Amino acid sequence: MKQDSTETRRVIGDILALHAHNGLLGQDLLLPVLHAIQDRLGFIPPDAVEGLAQSFNLSRAEVHGVITFYHYYKTTPPARCTVQVCRAEACQSMGGDALLSHVQQALGCDLHAHTADGGFALEPVYCLGQCATAPAIMINDAVHARVTPQRFDRLVAKLSTKAEEVA
Repeated sequence: MKQDSTETRRVIGDILALHAHNGLLGQDLLLPVLHAIQDRLGFIPPDAVEGLAQSFNLSRAEVHGVITFYHYYKTTPPARCTVQVCRAEACQSMGGDALLSHVQQALGCDLHAHTADGGFALEPVYCLGQCATAPAIMINDAVHARVTPQRFDRLVAKLSTKAEEVA
């Protein structure tokens, strides 16, 4: 979700006001506030750290440390599509490692990264409940089983075609 900084500041201000008790924000509310920002914006904007630090009477380093400690929090806008490749044992034993290698090469990025155009994010997942039909991936909210490199390429091509139609 792309937003200008004024809109981003408004969203964060609304979230801070919602969580404040009698106008005060206890440090125990930092995580719920960060979750709310992540849920609304899709990421924690780096330029929001200073304002958050002031709101919670913390240093910028403390707020930054919390954001970077938890893998859930992202500091860059989300990709249009998130591809998760199952890394659990059943999927690995059925060709998951080779599939992951193909996915990395096809997308041109490693795990925990975005493609150069920001269209795809590649993340590991540690079980999609498809052990009997491994290897499995999830693209956004859709689970795909018995995924081969060729099937992955077709899925991505279909997504790319839809994105071009929307643009």
